[in-house]
Amino acid sequence: MNFKRLFIGLILFFGLACNLTSKIPVSTPTLVPPALTPTTAIPTSVPVYVPPECVGKPVATLPAATTVAEPTISAGTNPPLSKSEQLSLFEELTGPVPSLYVYPDFSGLDWPATVAKYRAKIEGGLDTETFYIEMQNLIAELGDNHSSYLSPVDVAATNAQLAGRNDYVGIGVEILPMLNKSRLSILLVFPGSSAEHAGLKPHDSLLAVDGIPLVENGITYPERVRGPACSAAVFTIQSPGEAPRDVTVIRAAINTSLPLIARMVPTQDGSRIGYIYLPSFFDETIPGKVKQALQQFGQLDGLILDNRMNSGGSSDVVEPILSYFTDGVVGHFVSRTATRPLQASADPINYSQTVPLVVLVGTDTVSFGEIFSGVLQDIGRAKVVGQTTLGNVEILHGHNLSDGSLLWLAEERFVPLYSQADWEKTGIVPDVQASADWDTFTFETDPSVAAAVTLLGHR
Repeated sequence: MNFKRLFIGLILFFGLACNLTSKIPVSTPTLVPPALTPTTAIPTSVPVYVPPECVGKPVATLPAATTVAEPTISAGTNPPLSKSEQLSLFEELTGPVPSLYVYPDFSGLDWPATVAKYRAKIEGGLDTETFYIEMQNLIAELGDNHSSYLSPVDVAATNAQLAGRNDYVGIGVEILPMLNKSRLSILLVFPGSSAEHAGLKPHDSLLAVDGIPLVENGITYPERVRGPACSAAVFTIQSPGEAPRDVTVIRAAINTSLPLIARMVPTQDGSRIGYIYLPSFFDETIPGKVKQALQQFGQLDGLILDNRMNSGGSSDVVEPILSYFTDGVVGHFVSRTATRPLQASADPINYSQTVPLVVLVGTDTVSFGEIFSGVLQDIGRAKVVGQTTLGNVEILHGHNLSDGSLLWLAEERFVPLYSQADWEKTGIVPDVQASADWDTFTFETDPSVAAAVTLLGHR
C-alpha cells in the first residue's frame, strides 16, 4: 500500500462489502444471491427510474423474507493458512507492538498475557477465517479505537476505497445509523444513482425495505438495502418534518468515488457564503474535488467547511486540502522517540488563503477530521461551530505482513502548534455550540450552518 499514514474513524457506506462499525473493512463470507422472481410489474403507481443497465430487462423482485438476508457482494476469501503459517504470521503481527505502540504502558493492558492468550487459541486450532478474526480481536484489545488488523481481502477492499472506487450494487447512498431512532439517515446521495432519481436527499431517513425494518433491537441491517442488480424494492422514507412515504427504487451498480457537496448558502444580506461538505479524508479524489469547488465559487465573503461526518483518512488527502487554506507548520506528530511536523505548503485557489472560514464539527468528526478542524482553529485561521468532538487523534502506521495482510498500529499522537492541548482527552471544542440530530433538518434549516453564517458576520 502506497499511502503513508492513516486515520480511520466512524463511517458507514451502503453496499460496501465490509463492516465499518469498526471503521475498517472486515472479511465477509462468500454469499450466493437468492433466486430472483422475474416480473414486469413494479409495485407503485409512481413512475420509477430504471437504470440504463436494467432497461429492457424484467425487473427482479424478491420475497421480503429473502431480502432480509444477504449482502450481494462477495468480499472473497483469504488463502488458507496452516497452523505453522498462522503462528509465523502471529509473530510478525505482534512483533512491532512492544517497541512502537504509542502508549508504552498499553493503557493498563497486560500485553504479554494477551499475546499468550491468542497464541494458545492458534495452537488449539483455528480455520483461516477464524484466525483472521481472532487477530483482529487481538489488536482491538489495545483499546485505542484506531489500531487494527486487515486480512488480505480487507486490504484489497481498503485500497479500492482509498482510490475512490465504491463498487457495489445498491441504491447509491451513504448513511448514518441512528439506533435510538431506529433509522438510517442519509448523508450523501451519489449523483446519477437510483436514489437521486427517486428524489432521496441528505437528511432523509430510511426506515424499512419491503416492510422490514433497517434497525431492530438496537442493531442496524444496512445489508437489507442491497440486492441483485436490477432488483426492485419498496423503501419507507421519511424526510425531516414529514410523514413516512414509500418509494420504489431499482438497485444498480455503483462504480464511483465519493461525491462532494459544494453549494452556496442562501443569505438575507446578499453575501456570498460557500459551503463544502467533506465526507471523508479516505478518498484520494477529494482534494481535486475541493479544488474544483473553490475554482467555481470564485470570490467569497465566507466559506463553511462541514466536517461533522468526517471520519478521517489518509494524510496524503488531508495535507493538500490544508494547503488550500494555510501555509507552514501547523502542529507536530509525536512518537516515543521522534517528533515531525504537519506542514502545509500554500496552494491558493482563488482567495482560499484569505477567505474567512468556519469549520463545522460534531461527535462524528473523528481522527484527521478532528485534526484538520482543530489546527485551523488553533492557528487562528478558522472558527469552529458545532459539538465538542470525542477525541480520537492517534496516528496509525502501516506494517505489511508476508501474507498480504496489514497491521495499522497507533504510533504517534498529535500536538497542536500553539495550544499544546491534548485533543485525545479534550476533543475539539467549538467556538460556538450549535447542533441538532441529522434527520431533523434540511440544508436550508441547518442550525449549525445558520450559526456559521452569523459567526462570519452575515445573515
